[in-house]
Amino acid sequence: MIKRFLYSQKVAPYVFVLPFILVFLVFWVYPLGSSLSMSFQKVTLGQDAQWIGLDNYTKLMGDKTFFKAVANSAVYMVLTLLILIPFPMLFAVLINNKFMWGREFFKSSFFFPALTSVVVAGTIFRLMFGEMEGSMINSILGMFGIEPMKFLKSQVTGYIALVALATWRWTGVNMLYFLSGLKNIPDDYYEAASIDGASAWQKFTRITMPLLKPTTIYVLTISIYAGLAMFIESMMLWNGNNSPKNIGLTIVAYLYRQGIEKNNLGYAAAVGIVLLAITMIINLSQLAFSGMFKKED
Repeated sequence: MIKRFLYSQKVAPYVFVLPFILVFLVFWVYPLGSSLSMSFQKVTLGQDAQWIGLDNYTKLMGDKTFFKAVANSAVYMVLTLLILIPFPMLFAVLINNKFMWGREFFKSSFFFPALTSVVVAGTIFRLMFGEMEGSMINSILGMFGIEPMKFLKSQVTGYIALVALATWRWTGVNMLYFLSGLKNIPDDYYEAASIDGASAWQKFTRITMPLLKPTTIYVLTISIYAGLAMFIESMMLWNGNNSPKNIGLTIVAYLYRQGIEKNNLGYAAAVGIVLLAITMIINLSQLAFSGMFKKED
């Protein structure tokens, strides 16, 4: 009876998806439900939780530091999208060209930074963008007669350092996504376009970009999430969670500050729920705008 049950074709699909369902329930649904419940409570370690209704959310709407963190995360997300989608796509197209030499070398070179620990990478970039004359970036600026700059003390130059770190780490990963998408485009399309006299730019805009749409949407979706959820990079770049005038404070960093540093877990849960809502709204909006929810004819 048990053997017949296990070998049943009707049961087999459910057996295969069961591990995913269990992981989804235990590590996503349950934590989300707990966080949502905590966001309506005053939760402090060592004390009983107290239901306070919408007080956490009401307080959040008047919290200037929270809105500073939201603005920082939003700007960081937009800047990374402007860099980490077009440039990796361009590099992928160049490397995928049949006349490209040393493509495996370039693939490895671009992808290698992603294997580096974000802690190590953040520390290196903090030293590179240090305010001393001997720091790498200031040394380069000094060659052109530019005075040393305090990159991590200013909002604009702080963004430059953050985006530079993100570009260095994730360009290769996104490039590989686009390379995998390019492999699914038949060469016949390009050959037919060449016969018709299409230029390289026309092939790129009329063939490559439209057929890379699913890959582009995927990269856009994960990049939006990564931009809004960024935390460790900022923490390492400013060597802690207290950047000058909160110029490096992100939403996740503010959640960490409230929940871990200030032991205000209920308020931190409200921050997390709002972050989830913002991420879902942005991603669902861009998916709807790109037509991903439309039924195919």
